[in-house]
This record gives sequence, structure tokens and C-alpha cells, in this order.
Amino acid sequence: MKRLILIAAFVLTAGTLAAQNYIIVNSEKVFKSIDAYNKAISDLDELAKQYQTQVDTKFAEVETLYNNYQIQKTSLSAASRQVRENAILQKEKEAQEYQESLFGQEGTLMKKRVEMITPIQKRVFATIETYAKQVGADLVLDSANNPTLLYNNPSVERTQQVIEALKKK
Repeated sequence: MKRLILIAAFVLTAGTLAAQNYIIVNSEKVFKSIDAYNKAISDLDELAKQYQTQVDTKFAEVETLYNNYQIQKTSLSAASRQVRENAILQKEKEAQEYQESLFGQEGTLMKKRVEMITPIQKRVFATIETYAKQVGADLVLDSANNPTLLYNNPSVERTQQVIEALKKK
């Protein structure tokens, strides 16, 4: 009896899945076909390099303070050592906070990334949605960097059509 129920459930599920129309789009390829996206990524990379240089400078200052302290440590009184150690720790904390302010989840670079990339993403996703509706797709799968997508039939791959639709807008 259980076997009959399982077979019936499988047949119903298979019938439902076969009735759905789906397409596959490689969003990474779509994004890389957009000049504005490539420029934004390049600009963000350059900005990240500038920020990293600033952060490296701050940490180099901490390292210099620490190295000078190590050289002079034996000639300092206990109170002076404590003051210098606290100054070094404070400077290191400031450098870490500065790094977080630039590279953290709420940092300057992330805000700039959202500002530059979000409009492009919205345009791409809107185009994908419009295209999916035009071809009557019930489901759109993204094949970019998807480790669970083991196979896709080229007849359902629509990345190039989405790229062409984006160029028309």
C-alpha cells in the first residue's frame, strides 16, 4: 500500500514539474556584458586599493610605535612602559576601527558598492523578469556559480537573449 502511495505521489509530482516552463540565465555573464557594471567594478577595485593603502599606513604607524617601544623598553620606568603600551594599543584600536569604517558591512566601500551596483542589478533583474514573462517562463534559474546545477539543456539557456534585451533598453 505504501509503495502504491509513493508511486502515485511521484507520478503527480513529475507531472507537475514537467508542466512548468523554466529558463536558465547566467547572471554573471549578463552583468559582465554591461559596460557600466564593468566600470563600476573597476572603480570599486581602485577605491579599495586606495583605502587599503590608507589602512596600511595606519598599521605601519602602530608597528613603528611598537618597534620604538621595544628598543626603549628596558630604559623606561614601569609607569612610562604602561603609558606607551596603552598608547600603542589605542593607536592599534583606532587603526582597526578605521579599517572597519572603510571595509566593514556598514563601511564606506560597501555603501559605495551599493550605490553603484544596485541600479544596475535592478535593471538586470527587471529585464530578466520581463523576458521571463514574454516567453512564459514560470521559473528562472541562475547558473552562475551554482554548485548544485549539475546539468542544463542548452535549449533552456537564455543568457544571450537577456543580454540582447538589456541592450535594447
